[in-house]
Amino acid sequence: MSAAARFCVAALCVLAFFAAAPASAQQPAEPKPPAAKPNPPPQTPVRPAARKPVAPAPAPSAAPAGNAAAAPAGGNGPEPDLPYGAFQRGYYMTALQFATERVEQKTDPKAMTLLGELYANGLGVPQNDQKAAEWYKLAADRGDREAMFALAMFRTAGRAGPRDRDASAKWLAAAARLGHPLAAYDLALLYMEGQLFPQDFGRAAELLRVAAQAGNPQAQYALGTLYKEGRGVPKDPHEAARLMAIAALADDVDAEVEYAIALYNGDGVTRNPEAAASLFRKAALRNSAIAQNRLAHILASGIGAPANPAEAARWHIISKALGETDLALDDYVAKLDADTRATAEKSAKTWLDRMKQPQL
Repeated sequence: MSAAARFCVAALCVLAFFAAAPASAQQPAEPKPPAAKPNPPPQTPVRPAARKPVAPAPAPSAAPAGNAAAAPAGGNGPEPDLPYGAFQRGYYMTALQFATERVEQKTDPKAMTLLGELYANGLGVPQNDQKAAEWYKLAADRGDREAMFALAMFRTAGRAGPRDRDASAKWLAAAARLGHPLAAYDLALLYMEGQLFPQDFGRAAELLRVAAQAGNPQAQYALGTLYKEGRGVPKDPHEAARLMAIAALADDVDAEVEYAIALYNGDGVTRNPEAAASLFRKAALRNSAIAQNRLAHILASGIGAPANPAEAARWHIISKALGETDLALDDYVAKLDADTRATAEKSAKTWLDRMKQPQL
């Protein structure tokens, strides 16, 4: 079974929320592309996300547009961003003071968003969701995409009011139209899920491309899967492999597995079993059951890495404990001599016992 068959619903709280909520009579105002015959439901669903659930109130990830860290000598150039500079350094009370002054003097939406962030997380002020939402709303109404995304997360989590899937989708769509990568990614998941919006892989691919080009590895993986399956985009194994390779470089585990499979089979890329084995091992050490299973096959066959029956059996036992079934490897292990099986079982037990220990 390929990594694309792993539909990790719990990995993204946004998607779980939308899938669980009952449909309402009014659809959010996300524009649909020109009418086309809908794509059939996917036989191999795309994994929504390997990243952690998005925080309800994300901190600014870069200096707001139009505000440089410092102005050139002589007074020319953009005004220095004192509020954000203080925020970056952890001087939250100073950031609060500068942001408040910037709002009073210039009605600056970026400063409003920063105030929302401070109140949302209790940084320099008591935590207050209501005030945070008010500041986010003021900034969003003035076109700040970070504030729009924060409001979408608030509506998803039920902060400063009841959970509201329609309002969340509306703010996601607004932020995505302004090029917000995470908003585009989350909105793409909704189109692939087909619960809140009609299932539309073409629109999902457009949104994923925005996030992928911004460097989001989960979007790169998901878009690569669409190219591999030919859903919403023309089937293109070369483009699929390219996107998987980029996401794998960013340590996306599922992308590592998919790119390793492409390397091993020569699908869209020059065949390289040795490089595939290396990637499978890397993902196996990060507890990917699929990678552990594929690595066991490599070590059993000796194609891509030297044959090692004990290690092959060890990885098969571990992957089987994590839910991977493989009758061929069951038969392979059963035919090993008793000492080799005992060595593999002891090593696998050590690994599995360590997995059960609480992570600090």
